[in-house]
Amino acid sequence: MSAPKPAADAMTPYQLPFPKEAQKEIVVPSAIPSDEREWVPQAENVWFRPLCLNVSTGYWMNLLRVRKSGVLSRHRHPQAVHGMVLKGRWRYLEHDWEATEGSYVFEPPGETHTLYVPEDVEEMITYFQVNGVMFYCDPYGNYTGYEDVFTKVDMCRKHYESVGLGANFVDQFIR
Repeated sequence: MSAPKPAADAMTPYQLPFPKEAQKEIVVPSAIPSDEREWVPQAENVWFRPLCLNVSTGYWMNLLRVRKSGVLSRHRHPQAVHGMVLKGRWRYLEHDWEATEGSYVFEPPGETHTLYVPEDVEEMITYFQVNGVMFYCDPYGNYTGYEDVFTKVDMCRKHYESVGLGANFVDQFIR
């Protein structure tokens, strides 16, 4: 007969082993990094900071930073996107609302929009979760390119290698 287990209280951590197949957590102590090299250039005056690049289910989470006003991109999402504005503000040319600091934005599947940062915004940072692919298109819906979690990983590897952090720096964000 085994000894009785002591009574657990709310502060007793889980006592059984985790499944061996379980992926490791991602903890990013400073999501907005002080090291500029951690921002990956995406376009002129546009960078992203990866937080989670999930290659098994095809989504990515990142911070998008813009340091000049203007049109970023016109694109379509076949799956939902979630965003939260941390700094600055932006809008879509196709809608009459504006996403301001603290705003949460849900973009439904199939939505096509053109992200615009107004002239008086010095810096915009928004946290996005993008599920699946993002198709770039012209104003008439003709596709001009795409991004997915794999192109994001490739962009990160090339950038981190070029700035001295090493191509494998991105591995900490991949699940």
